[in-house]
Amino acid sequence: MRFRRKDPNAPPSPPRSTRSRMTITGIAGALCVFAFAPFGWWPLEILGLAVLFYQVLRSPGHKAAAAAGWAFGAGWTIAGVHWLYVSMHTYGAMPAPLAALAVVLLGAAMGIYGGIAMGLAFRLRQRWALSLPASNLLLLPAMWALFEWIRGWLFTGFPWLSSGYAHNHSPLSGYAPVIGMYGLGWLAAVMAGALLLLLHRSRLRAGGLIIAICVAGVGLSFLQWTYPEGKPISVRLLQGNIPQDEKFNGAKVLSTMKQYQDAITAAPADLIATPETAIIMLPQQLPPDYLSGIAQFLNKTGSNLILGIFTADSQTAYFNSVIGIPSKLGSSYYRYNKHHLVPYGEFIPYGFRWFVNLMSIPLGDMTSGQEIQPAFAIKDQRVLPNICYEDLFGEEIAGQLNHPAQGQKPATLLLNTSNLAWFGDTIAIPQHLQISQMRSLETGRPMLRATNTGATAIINGEGKVVQQLPANTLGTLAASVQGTAGSTPYILWGNKLFLALLALALGGAWFGGRHAKKRGQAA
Repeated sequence: MRFRRKDPNAPPSPPRSTRSRMTITGIAGALCVFAFAPFGWWPLEILGLAVLFYQVLRSPGHKAAAAAGWAFGAGWTIAGVHWLYVSMHTYGAMPAPLAALAVVLLGAAMGIYGGIAMGLAFRLRQRWALSLPASNLLLLPAMWALFEWIRGWLFTGFPWLSSGYAHNHSPLSGYAPVIGMYGLGWLAAVMAGALLLLLHRSRLRAGGLIIAICVAGVGLSFLQWTYPEGKPISVRLLQGNIPQDEKFNGAKVLSTMKQYQDAITAAPADLIATPETAIIMLPQQLPPDYLSGIAQFLNKTGSNLILGIFTADSQTAYFNSVIGIPSKLGSSYYRYNKHHLVPYGEFIPYGFRWFVNLMSIPLGDMTSGQEIQPAFAIKDQRVLPNICYEDLFGEEIAGQLNHPAQGQKPATLLLNTSNLAWFGDTIAIPQHLQISQMRSLETGRPMLRATNTGATAIINGEGKVVQQLPANTLGTLAASVQGTAGSTPYILWGNKLFLALLALALGGAWFGGRHAKKRGQAA
């Protein structure tokens, strides 16, 4: 079944070449960057997916469909994470042509997921003899979402700019506590398939489906999955605004330490938090009175500190950590070690040391922390840190809330400490803020963000930014924050419900195709 032409008497147009399809889908994928922060034009993503699905459906074979999917994914990635060039060239000292090539090669690699998804979808549509509605609403959206999920964990995962992130403020946001970010991406793809059917005789049902999905999403947003627990705590989030080219400069290390010491001791708060690796020296390398002097201030004022710092258990086991210094002198320090490390930046994949050697990145091969780690108790609240890139992995954060460290209750507040100075003044900063907002939507937990250059912010349990410092400025964000308890469906089930829905969609497509075949044979 094909889309109806405007003029049924007109001669059929010549088939579009594979190169033309790749150009169209590559541009459509690149334009989807405007669906994400800081732009927020989320309907553009649905339109882009509709363009992809249309080109796949009109492809002459599965190879052409796969090529269209690959170009879409490559364009999406290159446009969306072009700022990696800044980290590799400006701050990593990689030659400009190699840095640009590395971004293009990353896009090419990420495009493979879209290519496999669309190539398989084309083959399955043929094998199952699916109708156009079944292809658009069941098969294509499910395959797109499935391979986005695979992209999020295969080879440690790269879920940055997964399609669900574009919908933290769209009518789909109410689904986040139930089916998570990947579920939102799947629903966006279903809407894209329905959008295509508006050109078909199924337009009334397709339009009704789009409206129903949006109305249900808005309705879900009014449900309260979590509730306040304990009394609010006062927080101070520090934004040091240390230039990346000065951060590891030996001549600047002492002045940076003094800057953070002054900022920490400037005023009391129940929780004072610094950015990721605010202090680049190991604790045992610091002047003897540095941490002890800060601890005395904390004890005198009843404050608690979470400090971003490198730690080491041996000469070969280095960690990207935060340590928690409690208000009571003599108490043991809390420590959280980053679990999900960044490939090439924090660990070196096998066979790629030559690539890392092209960049000036300190401590490029670190040790991963435990998957489940305790929260830091502060009065009535329990603060669970995650460091920079870790908040891209929603199921891991949900897992820590659903199965907290032995003997603990689930955390009531999330804290992300980051240093995005590696990426300069680019769209990486608002994109990362949007990712943190999605984690709050999924878990119903407020997220505190203490960053070097931005976005230092406070996000409530509904995923809304309630306070934020301007990016690339020196400052402190002070506020009172209420923690929450209780479990959203996503905390309890993670991505299981989303995967079950994909299985139902694919099973429904297979069953529908089989039933149509039997009916055709009987006729």
